[in-house]
Amino acid sequence: MSRKFIFSSESVTEGHPDKVCDQISDAILDSLLNGDDQSRVAAEVIVNTGLVLLTGEITSSTQLNYVDLVREKIREIGYTDADNGFSADSCSVLVALDKQSPDISQGVSNAQERRSLSDDELDQIGAGDQGLMFGFACNETPEFMPLPISLSHRLTRRLADVRKNGTLEYLRPDGKSQVSVAYEDGKPVRIDTILVSTQHDPEVGGSTDEKAVHDKIKKDLWEHVVLPMFEDIEIKPDENTNYLVNPTGKFVVGGPQGDAGLTGRKIIVDTYGGYSRHGGGAFSGKDPTKVDRSAAYASRYVAKNIVAAGLADKCEVQLSYAIGVARPTSIFVDTFGTGKVDEEQLLEVVRQNFELRPAGIIQAFDLQRLPAQHGGRFYQDIATYGHFGRPDLDLPWERTDKVETLKNALKGTAAAV
Repeated sequence: MSRKFIFSSESVTEGHPDKVCDQISDAILDSLLNGDDQSRVAAEVIVNTGLVLLTGEITSSTQLNYVDLVREKIREIGYTDADNGFSADSCSVLVALDKQSPDISQGVSNAQERRSLSDDELDQIGAGDQGLMFGFACNETPEFMPLPISLSHRLTRRLADVRKNGTLEYLRPDGKSQVSVAYEDGKPVRIDTILVSTQHDPEVGGSTDEKAVHDKIKKDLWEHVVLPMFEDIEIKPDENTNYLVNPTGKFVVGGPQGDAGLTGRKIIVDTYGGYSRHGGGAFSGKDPTKVDRSAAYASRYVAKNIVAAGLADKCEVQLSYAIGVARPTSIFVDTFGTGKVDEEQLLEVVRQNFELRPAGIIQAFDLQRLPAQHGGRFYQDIATYGHFGRPDLDLPWERTDKVETLKNALKGTAAAV
């Protein structure tokens, strides 16, 4: 029986209050790892009207001017006008940091200070916390991501681009998108709804009349944001696609003035747009010894290579860990009935060919040294527009270098790949 449904995902711009917090948290992480790659970081940020509160636990030999760093990041995002209720130069920055608990850090060995660890040493370095993580991939897009979240990220990135390059100079930093895609038999077939909400100046096109402002924004976004986004995509909006812009009529007050923000509150935006399950752990502000981050990257790496190898149309991988224990307490692979090989066989091949111990993941992806390798910044650049499916960035967990390994390991099975 044919099954039809509509699935929606959302994204937010870098000026969204929660994303302001994520970017500040990861800018702090970048700076600390750049000076001391053994830094232990759990940086949490709260923003509100005229206020930034930095809290959490940090242990590092790097000395930072946190206030200057916070202001610099806010300025880069685009909050420079005090009339917005939140500005880089006028907001208050409060710092309340503590050191990491020794009860947590004792499970992470000093052996990590070396680039290359033996197999026995990898077994001795435990996870920095317990938890469960999911990774996902599907063949709906070239980057092996679900189409709704891929399109939603495209929208918000273009919103930022046209604001920053002056194409639509009346836009302000805060914004959101939501795309609803119609599916038939598990395949995307049409764009059902496109929703864009964007902060803007009170006066647009020389007018402050609410209807005139709304009509111009809607027309401009269609021309400069929506249509260009679909140039290289086969499925495009049609005459039946719903197109909504700022449904309340206007969006002048936004950012931290319009809503408080908090690090880690956009975990679905950061991952797969709700298309896959989520273990609940956020990424931003956490150093790679936290498996919330590193193991989520590793599980995506496994799932993406499985789909890229043609072993399944979609794949979800779950990992779970215990604090202070190196090897995962469980590994689960689900291909949702799209697999070309038996899932038990696939699971065994995953166990044999992927490094899933926390220190091994860090070593394989060089996670502690990535900021230094990318000009001092890395994690802050993936704090917006998704941690997965980023063709604009060279992310080690997005590589498909295990495809041939998987194919060779499964030769002679039911997989005709």
